[in-house]
Amino acid sequence: MTSTRGRNKKEPPFEPGLVPPPGALLEWRDSQHYDRWQDRPCALCDKPTPMRSHALEPVRKACAENWIAANPAEARLGRFASDTQPRSTQRAIHA
Repeated sequence: MTSTRGRNKKEPPFEPGLVPPPGALLEWRDSQHYDRWQDRPCALCDKPTPMRSHALEPVRKACAENWIAANPAEARLGRFASDTQPRSTQRAIHA
């Protein structure tokens, strides 16, 4: 059994991908972004949300996208990022 007690709090529990440019949408497809047990107040607007960032910060996806657009310089630090995109296992179809 592993313990999270000694883990650095700034280290995300799962790997984030790229920060989208301002105005673009976040790609949050990993199930770890969704807490099916408990809604918590969004860190940006205080409305209840089951959504979580890569650092498990409760945040509505729309709020995170708006925050990136309003804070482009700070957004590059990676507070909110898209999921890493796995390579497609399908072969390209050539005509």
